[in-house]
Amino acid sequence: MSATAAQASQRAPTLRTAVADGGLQIELAGDWKLGNDLPSTDRLLAQLAQTPRPDSIRFDTRALGAWDSGLLTRLVALHRGAIAAGVEFDDSGLPDGARRLLALAFAVKAREGAARTHADASVLARLGAQALEAWRALVSFVSFVGAAALSVRRFATGRAKYLRSDVVQHVQEAGVEALPIVSLISFLIGMIFAFVGVMQLRAFGAGIYTADLVAIAMVREMAPIMTAIIMAGRTGAAYAAEIGTMKVNEEIDALTTLGIDPMDFLVVPRMFALVLMIPLLTMYGSLLGIVGGTIVGLAMVDVTLVQYVHETIGAVDHSALFGGLFKCVVYGALVALAGCQQGIECGNSAMAVGQATTRAVVMGIVLIVVSASVLTVIYINLGI
Repeated sequence: MSATAAQASQRAPTLRTAVADGGLQIELAGDWKLGNDLPSTDRLLAQLAQTPRPDSIRFDTRALGAWDSGLLTRLVALHRGAIAAGVEFDDSGLPDGARRLLALAFAVKAREGAARTHADASVLARLGAQALEAWRALVSFVSFVGAAALSVRRFATGRAKYLRSDVVQHVQEAGVEALPIVSLISFLIGMIFAFVGVMQLRAFGAGIYTADLVAIAMVREMAPIMTAIIMAGRTGAAYAAEIGTMKVNEEIDALTTLGIDPMDFLVVPRMFALVLMIPLLTMYGSLLGIVGGTIVGLAMVDVTLVQYVHETIGAVDHSALFGGLFKCVVYGALVALAGCQQGIECGNSAMAVGQATTRAVVMGIVLIVVSASVLTVIYINLGI
């Protein structure tokens, strides 16, 4: 028999209702299968929500033919409507298989909070929830910093359990492999600073002081903060993704079971590598920024290379150099802490790993900007 003939041999599903003894009698007939045009139960559900309601719902399935999950979806909807309306749902007239599947469907209640809700909260309530979330995030970060400090002490005294090969690998990833992006960004930033400086200072006949502007800006502020932001988007995000994936795969739980502290094994080697390499990257970025500024300065200002280099050397003193290096060390520690903390506190799903990576980058950049502001105020008050 062809598919068309088999489909034609099926009986069309029908649904009829009648009121008997104060209850609603539902007669089901025909083949209730997904391939057929199944009758809708919306009218019955609306009738259950109105008053007066029937005392019960009963079924007559003597004329019911073949059925599949199409019938079950209608029965589940009717059952839920009856529960919501407080109407008795009598399934004694249903086929045995349908009764067992219904019982299975309603055997376990849905977990509280599993369904999505769309409650409209007030602006004040949303602000309060966000404030509480920010406070919890701050407390969690401070607690993580304390745990990391204890782990650093164990690392310094040789009592931490970690792999030296991991430290070497993290140093390479945070150092040599970051050189191309740091080189490009620093060189272009230096050229931009030099161009803006020349355009402003040349009108006063002070174009030579472009060398001072570029040197001080790169060494003291721009190279540390730009290198830190690059590392937050590159290395901090990688830390969060790596540790978050380990959390999803239960590798962190395995380390804990083996008696290995995840802070010692995962966090401190990464933090040590980033804090060690970011000053070197910053000095390298400062040099490339000055080179980029030199190219623009020599092209737009009537000075020689010797004059420009002499002015640059005279502008950079020890306070500017070591002040910038101290800043980048602080930035590197904050970026590593943000990335590792978000990875450790990641959820147990692939989506949670992506969210942890995003939060690591955002938190790292925010911490960089906040710490830069605080350190700048401290430097000004100390005369550095």
